[in-house]
Amino acid sequence: MSVKRIPQVVIQRLPRYYRYLGDLLSRGIHRISSGELSQRMGVTASQIRQDLNHFGGFGQQGYGYNVETLYVEIGRILGQDQEYRVIIIGAGNLGHAVANYTNYKKQGYRVMALFDSNPELVGKVVQDSLVYSIDDLSKYLQEHHTDIAVLTIPKDGALKVVETLVEGGIQAIWNFASVDIPLPNSQVVVENVHLSDGLRVLTYRLRELREQQMHSQERGL
Repeated sequence: MSVKRIPQVVIQRLPRYYRYLGDLLSRGIHRISSGELSQRMGVTASQIRQDLNHFGGFGQQGYGYNVETLYVEIGRILGQDQEYRVIIIGAGNLGHAVANYTNYKKQGYRVMALFDSNPELVGKVVQDSLVYSIDDLSKYLQEHHTDIAVLTIPKDGALKVVETLVEGGIQAIWNFASVDIPLPNSQVVVENVHLSDGLRVLTYRLRELREQQMHSQERGL
């Protein structure tokens, strides 16, 4: 079944399934029902079954799910059975944080190089990866096969950098710049991440919680 036919909301939930299943394996749990998994994840069992049925379904009635089999299959769907060469555009605080996150390497994402416009950063090494001048980006892409580019730069100039990446053959961009990057063409995929969006959702939920608490106190008076 083509991934393009899978609802985006389902795709976005798969990494969470993958994390929980990995945790279950580390605890020595090898079989689990949709009901038990739903309690751990805080979602309904029917949603779990519906999500997994998009990929053919993996459970057996009366048995549940084989945790290792499901973990491996979801990992395959997410491309975790391959290795990816990654470059980071921007060697500032956020770029350093991404490069220093050791779990990426364990999951098959190899940070090969970083790029920055600040001459004071060029030539430094971050987690065994050299920081190049942004002026060398085009040449680097010509000489090194690269799968994914991570943008950790300000929005000014981000679109110009994207043009260089696409011209250099990059097909996947993880974008932390504070501007949405439109899909350059059908051969390039972009995941736009706005850190402040998650924080705003959190403050909305905090405001909602406090209003509920206030109303409860008023009713109790």
